[in-house]
Amino acid sequence: MLGICRGRRKFLAASLTVLFVPAITWIYLFAGSFEDGKPVSLSPLESQPHSPRYTASSQRERESLEVRVREVEEENRVLRKQLSLAQSRGPARHRGNHSKTYSMEEGTGDSESLRAGIVAGNSSECGQQPAVEKCETIHVAIVCAGYNASRDVVTLVKSVLFHRRNPLHFHLIADAIAKQILATLFQTWMVPAVRIDFYDADELKSEVSWIPNKHYSGIYGLMKLVLTKTLPSNLERVIVLDTDITFATDIAELWAVFHKFKGQQVLGLVENQSDWYLGNLWKNHRPWPALGRGYNTGVILLLLDKLRKMKWEQMWRLTAERELMSMLSTSLADQDIFNAVIKQNPFLVYQLPCFWNVQLSDHTRSEQCYRDVSDLKVIHWNSPKKLRVKNKHVEFFRNLYLTFLEYDGNLLRRELFGCPSEADVNSENLQKQLSELDEDDLCYEFRRERFTVHRTHLYFLHYEYEPAADNTDVTLVAQLSMDRLQMLEAICKHWEGPISLALYLSDAEAQQFLRYAQGSEVLMSRHNVGYHIVYKEGQFYPVNLLRNVAMKHISTPYMFLSDIDFLPMYGLYEYLRKSVIQLDLANTKKALIVPAFETLRYRLSFPKSKAELLSMLDMGTLFTFRYHVWTKGHAPTNFAKWRTATTPYRVEWEADFEPYVVVRKDCPEYDRRFVGFGWNKVAHIMELDAQEYEFTVLPNAYMIHMPHAPSFDITKFRSNKQYRICLKTLKEEFQQDMSRHYGFAALKYLTAENNS
Repeated sequence: MLGICRGRRKFLAASLTVLFVPAITWIYLFAGSFEDGKPVSLSPLESQPHSPRYTASSQRERESLEVRVREVEEENRVLRKQLSLAQSRGPARHRGNHSKTYSMEEGTGDSESLRAGIVAGNSSECGQQPAVEKCETIHVAIVCAGYNASRDVVTLVKSVLFHRRNPLHFHLIADAIAKQILATLFQTWMVPAVRIDFYDADELKSEVSWIPNKHYSGIYGLMKLVLTKTLPSNLERVIVLDTDITFATDIAELWAVFHKFKGQQVLGLVENQSDWYLGNLWKNHRPWPALGRGYNTGVILLLLDKLRKMKWEQMWRLTAERELMSMLSTSLADQDIFNAVIKQNPFLVYQLPCFWNVQLSDHTRSEQCYRDVSDLKVIHWNSPKKLRVKNKHVEFFRNLYLTFLEYDGNLLRRELFGCPSEADVNSENLQKQLSELDEDDLCYEFRRERFTVHRTHLYFLHYEYEPAADNTDVTLVAQLSMDRLQMLEAICKHWEGPISLALYLSDAEAQQFLRYAQGSEVLMSRHNVGYHIVYKEGQFYPVNLLRNVAMKHISTPYMFLSDIDFLPMYGLYEYLRKSVIQLDLANTKKALIVPAFETLRYRLSFPKSKAELLSMLDMGTLFTFRYHVWTKGHAPTNFAKWRTATTPYRVEWEADFEPYVVVRKDCPEYDRRFVGFGWNKVAHIMELDAQEYEFTVLPNAYMIHMPHAPSFDITKFRSNKQYRICLKTLKEEFQQDMSRHYGFAALKYLTAENNS
């Protein structure tokens, strides 16, 4: 803002100089030409040496004055020329708080102007240029496939949202994996004035699969070629971005460059900043044909309507077919074909200043694109090395990227005041539910948490699952926060089957988890673990929401509902699969109970059999779970009977029963009203009983709780009286809801509670 103001002051000062200096000079000269009230002519024809008033001194003064006049006129001419150049160079963005439109930085349309733009940098100039209307929607297209690219898209979108002041419409060409991840993410993100449309990338494979491609992006790296055919026919223009892009400015500035296209210009591109297309990187290096250094396609401005009229589809196909006869394959995916087309048709391209795509691959000329931090617009990590790329200022670029990587996405849920937004049913329902709550209620925060929509990123890491042929597979389901991360490796060693985990993390913690997982040989060797990030929001730990997220995204017919601080016995996975068949879980409503034990020792020689566990129980190394603080929670399991049992046995529900069970995937969800500590599992087991599930204890199964520091939520429960009062209120309301839903059969829960 200060830069803009300084630019205006300079412009004004220069203008005043041009206008007033000549006037003042001539007034001075004119006044100086009078002596004794009579005009004195400066003309040499009128001033003769024989004049009595003429002296040698006055002659010298007059000559000196004439020289000064000529100097002033020359200075004015130079000033006028500089002002003219400044106006033609193009304005910087206008950030007036009360302005409904704002002007954008001028692009350049040819190589000479581009060089001038690079030298000039991003300096703020004021002038009349096309503006982007305040509420004009900006369209952005991104090709995204797989788990890793989905994470990259989130960082890109964060950088765009951080700077944006316009409604956005993202067109995501995504495979099934990316669509599932990103659809859930944006649905739960609920960012105002942002619309998302998906296009099936798998359906487009046949359009480009005939092109051999050596680039690491694979077949998806060619799909930008078919955007004219893929995107809606009424969409006239779009900004196309790679997933490894970071914005350092408002994307509306780039959108405004469309106004500068002239004639048949339909592609806005930045010159490639490496020597790749010059063909001198190594001996016998033979790149695809390109105009000069060629162009990089990490950032593209596409005039779709004109491209369609030019028959772009036919144009690029014919070019690709011709070049492939000699080149055999592409090395840089779509970029090679774009450049080959431009080589034949240079009039198609509008060359963008290189700060719109500062390419951070090794050995590039990217440092010529900026002189200062304020010059940066778009950073492109277009090297397979990504953040490890070599660049003089790589630390600065890395820190900028990490800023958005770890930035709290919840803060980007900003309204665009004055811009009408499309009606969002989910958002409207949420507002209606919240408006019905009494903010003066002492338990308001508890009730509000039930309706809080937490941003959710499914499958944060790569996930692969091969369904079991016998349809008996079981997924271990659990939830955790950052302070239980150390349990992951141990659980993976004890349970070889699929796992579904919901992690409650901040954006910064999610990145810490990513680094931890990528540095763990145990975790990286397991591809059947689904990690689902639920981002932090609010003051309570949403334990049952987390369980529901983990339950909802399992790939097996059965699930083992566990907790992260329990280690299952070795071989439990195979034992449960056999039990599923033995007890006909597919056709009966059963909940198979895995008896729970605990140890107070941080270092435990884990029992390898039931006999060994019983021996440790007798020696006092192990205990039945919570027998000393919450006996009722697991007493109905009947541990005395379990000690000698050799076959499964049935037990009845009792008040406060909360065992760990194996059920079919269609079992009811956990009740979200219970957050933090208290009654979160009890309520779920009560509902299973209300739905007439039969509780069956497995005689040769067990799990052991490992010791850890008390959670923050249990500390709040113990120290905060109002917390306990609200929990009691929620319990009563839940029981009343059960009675209304299940009728007479649910009355026993009220009776049991009163007798407990």
